[in-house]
Amino acid sequence: MISDWYITGLFLIILQTISCSNGLSMDYYAFSCPFAESMVMNTVFQALNEDPTLAAGLLRMHFHDCFIQGCDGSVLIDSTKDNTAEKDSPANLSLRGFEIIDDAKNLLEDSCPGMVSCADILAMAARDSVFFAGGPVYDIPTGRKDGRRSRIEDTINLPQPSFNASSLIRIFGKHGFSAQEMVVLSGGHTLGVARCSSFKNRLSQFDPTHEVDPSLDPSFAKFLSQKCLAGDDTAVAFDDTPNIFDNDYFNTIQRGTGLLFSDQALFNSPMIRGLVNVYSMDRALFSFDFQQAIIKMGLLDVKEGDEGEVRLNCHRIN
Repeated sequence: MISDWYITGLFLIILQTISCSNGLSMDYYAFSCPFAESMVMNTVFQALNEDPTLAAGLLRMHFHDCFIQGCDGSVLIDSTKDNTAEKDSPANLSLRGFEIIDDAKNLLEDSCPGMVSCADILAMAARDSVFFAGGPVYDIPTGRKDGRRSRIEDTINLPQPSFNASSLIRIFGKHGFSAQEMVVLSGGHTLGVARCSSFKNRLSQFDPTHEVDPSLDPSFAKFLSQKCLAGDDTAVAFDDTPNIFDNDYFNTIQRGTGLLFSDQALFNSPMIRGLVNVYSMDRALFSFDFQQAIIKMGLLDVKEGDEGEVRLNCHRIN
C-alpha cells in the first residue's frame, strides 16, 4: 500500500520539476529577500482582519491577472493618456484589494529594493487569502517577472458571466485546463459577491424581451429582482458563506440558486454535473483539487529573464 508520505513527496517533486521548467523555484527569495513571504502574509492578514471580504477580491484579482498575458501583474498597471489598461475594463472595474498589494510592495521595497515582483506579491496574497478564509494551505514557486503590457482589449479573453458550460470548457481549455479543473476553479466563487449588472439579464423585469432564466429557482429570481431594484452596483453573495472558503457554492448550484448564468451552467450540463455533485458532498476533495488547480494557474505564461522586469511601483512600468 502506498503511504500518504510517498504521495505527498511525489507531488512536491513533480511541482518542483514543473517550477524549475518555468524558471521559478520554491526558495527563489531565500537569499535576496528571505522574509518576503512572511511580510506579504502579515500585510494580507492585517487587511483581512479589518475587512474579510477582501479575500475574495485578492483571489479574483490573481485569476484575472493570470488569464490575460499570464501571471505577470499586468492587472495592477494604471491607464495612461496613451493606453487604457486592463484594470479599466468593465470586467475589472469591481476588482478590490489593490491597496493591499501596494502596502506589501512598499514594505518589500524598503527591505529588499528591486527584488520582489508585483506578480509574485499578487500570487502570494491570493494564496494567503484562501488560507485566511479557511481554505487549503499550499506552497507556490516564486520568481515571476512583471509584464510590460496591459491593454483593455486583451480582457476580451476573460470568461464571461453569460458563458454556458461548453464556452467555459473551451476558454479554460485554451489555457491547458481540463473540464474538472475548470469546475474546481469556478469553485473560487465560494468567496465573494457579484453585482447585479453581471446577472440582471436573467431577470425578466430588467429585460422584458426575455423570460426569467428557466434554470433559476423562482423564489431566488424574485429575491434577486427585489435586490437589484437598488441599482446595478448592488452586491449579492455567491453563497450563504461568502467569507468562508468551503463547498457551499456547489450546494447553491444544486438548488438552482447559482448567481451567474455561468455558475448555474455547471449543473445544467450533464457532462460536468457529476463533478458539482461530488464537490458538494466532499469539502476535503474540493479543497485538495482547488489547491492543485490554483498552483497550476499561477504558472500560466510566467515571464522570466528579459521577458519582464521587477516593477518598483506596481502601478506603472519602470
